[in-house]
Amino acid sequence: MKVLILGVNGFIGHHLTNRILETTDWSVFGMDLGDDRLGKALHNPRFHFLEGDIAINREWIEYHIKKCDVVIPLVAIATPKLYVEDPIAVYNLDFEMNLEVVKKCVKYRKRIVFPSTSEVYGACPDAEFDEDESFLCVGPIRKERWIYSCCKQLLDRVIYAYGTRGYLDFTLFRPFNWIGPRLDSLDTAKEGSSRVVTQFIAELLMKRPITLVDGGRQKRCFTYVDDGIDALMRILENRGNRCRNEIINIGNPDNECSVRELALMMREIFAGHPDHVGDGSFSEIVEVSAEIYYGKGYQDIYTRRPKIEKARRLLDWQPRVGLRESLERTIYSFLEENTAAAREMGRHST
Repeated sequence: MKVLILGVNGFIGHHLTNRILETTDWSVFGMDLGDDRLGKALHNPRFHFLEGDIAINREWIEYHIKKCDVVIPLVAIATPKLYVEDPIAVYNLDFEMNLEVVKKCVKYRKRIVFPSTSEVYGACPDAEFDEDESFLCVGPIRKERWIYSCCKQLLDRVIYAYGTRGYLDFTLFRPFNWIGPRLDSLDTAKEGSSRVVTQFIAELLMKRPITLVDGGRQKRCFTYVDDGIDALMRILENRGNRCRNEIINIGNPDNECSVRELALMMREIFAGHPDHVGDGSFSEIVEVSAEIYYGKGYQDIYTRRPKIEKARRLLDWQPRVGLRESLERTIYSFLEENTAAAREMGRHST
């Protein structure tokens, strides 16, 4: 099988690429703005990489959609701070650029495995979010953070309409807070635009306060990336065509905690790391309002728990890595990769 991955150097992209190359005989064709996460994959003869931009290298993309068996477009802006700061950029990349890819898959009758998001459920009141039954509820227009959810939801609907009318073979997967090694870079965390787990690790490493937005009451379910990739590989294998035209949550409902609980657990794990057990003092935890931290266009969701019976049934899949172990692996990996850079950053700041 020939697999095209756009955004191949991203968090999901590079983990998926490594798994494909390690466990199958498939070939991967990948494009991204950089290659710093790809490591040994760059030297694998079954991996073919182009440093490029989805908005510029359109002929390359179309050629490879035509050439490959399955297309996985992973290019997106997916950090809440940017939804508020630059909603037009979110719309242009997450919707318009990805819609072009979808249309090319329709043109060449190619299978697409598309990353939806847990964000599409928005402020759904259900205790667990069901792929086929839960209402997708978003906030008012002036709360610009919803543009990401709306872009993704509309793409889900377009892909579904093409698929159910026979123009496209698709699977939509919805990741719920996947975490693990190389989630975000230290530079991204320094700018305050990384995902919450990476942001907290960076604060701990640089001895800055951990900021809880609105007291950290928000609850999330965290999924270790290896578990997520296990599910994604089963979707790609698609044995018996079971995943055709399906929407599948990929998350770990057992790994639910509030953001405040997350901060406390991460600080405890960090304090127990061999390099930091003797530090003596650790980041204080402070609170700030969402309006101050994100701006007036932000609005939060206080629960986001996936129902995963469908993944169990269609994929014979079950997440295995618990919350504490997921966080420990993520933190330890980040420290191994970024401690020297953090020290250098600290020297320049003083």
